[in-house]
Formats: sequence, structure tokens, C-alpha cells
Amino acid sequence: MAAAATMAAAARELVLRAGTADMEEEEGPLGAGPGLQEPLQLGELDITSDEFILDEVDVHIQANLEDELVKEALKTGVDLRHYSKQVELELQQIEQKSIRDYIQESENIASLHNQITACDAVLERMEQMLGAFQSDLSSISSEIRTLQEQSGAMNIRLRNRQAVRGKLGELVDGLVVPSALVTAILEAPVTEPRFLEQLQELDAKAAAVREQEARGTAACADVRGVLDRLRVKAVTKIREFILQKIYSFRKPMTNYQIPQTALLKYRFFYQFLLGNERATAKEIRDEYVETLSKIYLSYYRSYLGRLMKVQYEEVAEKDDLMGVEDTAKKGFFSKPSLRSRNTIFTLGTRGAVISPTELEAPILVPHTAQRGEQRYPFEALFRSQHYALLDNSCREYLFICEFFVVSGPAAHDLFHAVMGRTLNMTLKHLESYLTDCYDAIAVFLCIHIVLRFRNIAAKRDVPALDRYWEQVLALLWPRFELILEMNVQSVRSTDPQRLGGLDTRPHYITRRYAEFSSALVSINQTIPNERTMQLLGQLQVEVENFVLRVAAEFSSRKEQLVFLINNYDMMLGVLMERAADDSKEVESFQQLLNARTQEFIEELLSPPFGGLVAFVKEAEALIERGQAERLRGEEARVTQLIRGFGSSWKSSVESLSQDVMRSFTNFRNGTSIIQGALTQLIQLYHRFHRVLSQPQLRALPARAELINIHHLMVELKKHKPNF
Repeated sequence: MAAAATMAAAARELVLRAGTADMEEEEGPLGAGPGLQEPLQLGELDITSDEFILDEVDVHIQANLEDELVKEALKTGVDLRHYSKQVELELQQIEQKSIRDYIQESENIASLHNQITACDAVLERMEQMLGAFQSDLSSISSEIRTLQEQSGAMNIRLRNRQAVRGKLGELVDGLVVPSALVTAILEAPVTEPRFLEQLQELDAKAAAVREQEARGTAACADVRGVLDRLRVKAVTKIREFILQKIYSFRKPMTNYQIPQTALLKYRFFYQFLLGNERATAKEIRDEYVETLSKIYLSYYRSYLGRLMKVQYEEVAEKDDLMGVEDTAKKGFFSKPSLRSRNTIFTLGTRGAVISPTELEAPILVPHTAQRGEQRYPFEALFRSQHYALLDNSCREYLFICEFFVVSGPAAHDLFHAVMGRTLNMTLKHLESYLTDCYDAIAVFLCIHIVLRFRNIAAKRDVPALDRYWEQVLALLWPRFELILEMNVQSVRSTDPQRLGGLDTRPHYITRRYAEFSSALVSINQTIPNERTMQLLGQLQVEVENFVLRVAAEFSSRKEQLVFLINNYDMMLGVLMERAADDSKEVESFQQLLNARTQEFIEELLSPPFGGLVAFVKEAEALIERGQAERLRGEEARVTQLIRGFGSSWKSSVESLSQDVMRSFTNFRNGTSIIQGALTQLIQLYHRFHRVLSQPQLRALPARAELINIHHLMVELKKHKPNF
């Protein structure tokens, strides 16, 4: 229906436009026709209007022509006037129909109008109600804000009152003295737990009263008298209790460590005295220092005296040096064997004293050792004495820090007040002993014992003994260096001609050096010290020079080499048992031994095979210089060498082997030398074969008498000794 209406409107407009155009053609310009009384109002189509624009008319016409309905009408050739009337008729019919529809629905429309009117009235009342609600909410919001402000103010007043109540409560609690506190302080023994609890309460109240008095609180005067009387009573009971414990330390045969440990449970007693009665606290501390210092001094003086009675009776003297000859020695060194003998050049089992198991082993009990007739070297006594000192000092230092509430320099001062006399007595005893001590191994072991004990004290967090360890080392190191230098000087000044009869076996001075050096090297490897290695280097140089001086006393070079090899081999063997294979001493003596062994092998082969050696060297030199033709004149010499070797080599090798085994005390070393000599002999004979293969000697008839080199090797293996 809407499309039809649109089409009708368009058609009507087109018809109107067409009719207007026809009228213009027939009548001419508007207003010129006879009978027209007023001009026709054409609106936008009025071309007489000043606003008429031909371009716009063209555009409008063109737009109408492009309309689909107009196009369809033009295509079908419909008469626009007839079509316009038809459209008009249809529009009238539609209008009539629409009017009838409105008339039929008039009652509903009237009812709808009434309903809309009623709704408007309801909405108006709702608007009035909402307006009233809005005004009520505005008033309620203002009331809420007022209540919120009142609540905030009340909350602030509440907090202020609670804060005041808390402060007042603390003040009152701190000032009020309950009956339980009074009863416990006056009647309970100090060892009961409730006394300790109430003492802590009393200490807190006294501190609170002092604080409030500083602020000018008048209420403190009401309780000051009660607290003072309770404080005096508590101080009196605590003083009597602690002094009684300290006096119990003085009883003979008392283990003071038991009551000392018990005091730690009551360490708050001293803290209470420190905060409330410093004079009494100082009295107790001074009494403790005086008592314990005397106990430690008496104990260690007695223990040290009894400990020295179980030392070896035979000790090293100033003449017991490395370079002193046996014939000039007296005393226990000339004895063949003693059950409790303490050797001064041999470590033996003495090095076990610095092992972890022995280092912290229980201390020696002198009377038990005396009953068992046991004797110990000085380093064992030193270890026992200083382990007891270390253990007691660590215990004492920790007790002082915990009970007397001190730390840092104050703890050091208090510790030295207790242990100072004992430490000084120990230092004086050590200094006195070292004055006549010539046992370098014992002193060196003592040094390493101190180094290890110092590490133990550091692990236990006890720095109070650091100064004492430094003082002990300051006594031990110079003495050790002095003894070592005395041994170096004794070896340097030894005259081989005063040593009596000499033989090629290892000398006792070199054996002393080997044992002594290996002992110090093995100990020094645990905690290396460069000064020790320098002193050992000086001693090694002097011993090497001594060995060369003694070797020079032998008339033949062979005996000299045998003596040198025996001594170098012995020293190397002893050093390798204890020192590391890559130590300087081992490397040095290994080089010396190899050089002298090679020289001895050449000296050993020279008598039976000297002619062969000389010829081979001369021939190889000639061949190297290109003068091999000169070998033609050596045929007789070569023939004699071939036949001489073939007839005597077996007896010569047998004699050589026997000579070597007689000359060297170490069978393993002798075997090595024989093996080296036989190897060098095979190499020599092989070189002799190569010389005879030269063209100048190849036609020599005596070459047929040469011994096959492989046959020679098989035969020489039979002469190799097995050990």
C-alpha cells in the first residue's frame, strides 16, 4: 500500500508537471491569457521567481526521469493523465478505507486515550512521590554524615582513653608489689624456681620505678621503700649463695668444674646484682677471680711438676749434635739400647703426637704412668700440658662471657685476670726448659702442636689464648733455629781424619742426617714453613760437603764412588720413606746418586774391558771424522780384543758381580748397579760389532770368532742376581 501511494504521488507530480507544460505552450506566458484574474502559484516551478534556477530544474527533471516507476511508465507508453487520474482514484479509495478503519477502531482509540490520560496521572503521582523520596534521602544523607562525624570523634576519644588506660595500667602494674613477690623474696630459698621468677619480676619493677622517677611520677615514692627493702634482702641472699659456691671451689680434692657449671643456671643472679648493687657484683667478681686464679695456678704447678717426672731420664745435651763423632760421646748415646730411650735424630713413632687422634687424646695421668714405669718424650708431656690448658681455658672463657655478661676486650681482661698467673708460670717453665733443650725434633713437634691447638681454639671461638700462643711460638722458633744451626755448624766443622777408621759403608753422620731431615720434612709437610726449609737446605749442603770430604780420604776412585753411592742411596731411601717423592731433598739426592752410579759403572768396566772401551771410542771418532781408512792398521789390535773378550768375559762378569755385591750394603742398589753394568757392556759390544762391520775391517778373519750379540744377552741374563 505504501509503494502504491508513493507511485501515485510520483505519477501525480509528473502529470501536474506535464499539464503545466501544455498550458504554457497553448496560452503563452503566465498572466497573458484573457480571463485569468490572479497568477497561478507554481511554487518551485514558478519560472518568474527570482530564485528560479534552470540548472536545478534540469537536475530535478533528470532525477524524476531516472525514477523506476517513471521509467516503467514511459516504457509501457501509458498516458500520464489517465494514469494520474487512476492514481488519484486509488488514493481516494485508500483514504476512504483508512477512514472506515479509524471509525471502526474509534472506541479502542478512545479507550487508549483514556488509559494514556490515567497513566499520565499515575506517573505524575509517582513523580511527586519520588521527589518526596529524594528530599527524604537528602535529609537522611546529611544525618548519616553527622552520625559518621560523631562516630569518628567517639572513636578518637575511645582510643585516647584506651591509650591512657594502657599507660596507667603499665604504670600501676609496674608500681604495685604483689604479695607473691614479697613472699618469694623473703622466704623462698634462692635455688627454688619461684625465687628466680620473682627476682626477675623485682628487677623489672625496680627498673620501671627508676624510669618513672626520672619522669617525675609522684606515685613512685609510695613503693620505693618496699622495693628497696626487697632489693636489699635479695642481694643479701644472692651474695651469700654465690660466695658459698665460690668458696666450695677451694675445698681439697674438689672438682671445681661441677659447681662452676651449676652457677650457670643462676647467671641471672649476677645480672641482678650488676643492675641493682654494683659494689656487691664487683665483690663477687673479685672473689671469683682470686679463687680461680689460685686454683688454676696450684693445679698446673702441681701437674707440671709431676708430669716432668715421667719424662725420659736421658735427654739430649749440647754435645749431642749431628757432627759429633761417636767416640767423643758420653752418656746414654754410647749405650746400645735403652727401653725408654728418646732418640734425637730419629722420628720413629714420635710424630703420632700431632695426629688428630693423639692430639686431642685424654691428658696423661702422672701417677698412673709412674706406677707403670712409663716414660714419655718432652713433646708428649708438652701436648698433655697444653691440651689441659686449652680445654680449661676454653671452658673458663665461655663461662666468664656467659656468667659475668662480658664480651670483647672486657672478656679478655677478665679471662687474663683469672688465667694470667697460670699462663705466665707455664711460659717461664717452658723458657727454663728450652734453655737446656737440644732436641730439635721435640721442639719442632711442640711448634706444630701449638699451631694445631691455636686452630682448635679458633674453631671454638675462644680468641683469649691468641696472645699466649704467640708467646709460646716466640720461645720455640728461636730455640729450634738455634739447635738446627748448631747441627749445621757441627757438620761443617767435622774433620774426617778425626773420625777414626773409615770404610765404604754409609757413615753414621749421614744416617743421622737422613733420619733427622726426613723427620723434619715429614712434619713440615703438614703445615709448611719456609724458614724450616731454608735451614734444612743449609744442613743438606753441609752434609753433601761432608760426604765429599770423607770420600776424599779414600785412595782409589772406586772406593770413593762406592762410599758416595752407599751414602746417597741410604739418605735417599730414608727420605723417601717419610718425605714426598717430589721434595727438594729427594730430587737432589736422586740426581747425585744417578751421576755417581754411572761413573762407578764406567769405573767398574774399565779394568776387564778397558781396551775394548778405548778402541770403540777411538774407532767411532775416526768414522765420525771420515778417517775410517786408518782402521786398516788396527787389525792385530782388533784380533787381540776379539779373542781376549771371548776367553775372559764370563770370568770378568762373575768377578764384577761379586765385587759389586761385596761393596754395597743395599742389595737392591747393588742389583741395580749390576744390571746397569751388564746393560752398558751389551751396548759396548754392540758398538764394537758396528765398528767391525766397516769395509776396512769386514774381511778380518777374526770376525768369525765374534760372539753373537743375542747369545751374549742370554748368557749375561744368567749372571743377573735376584733379590
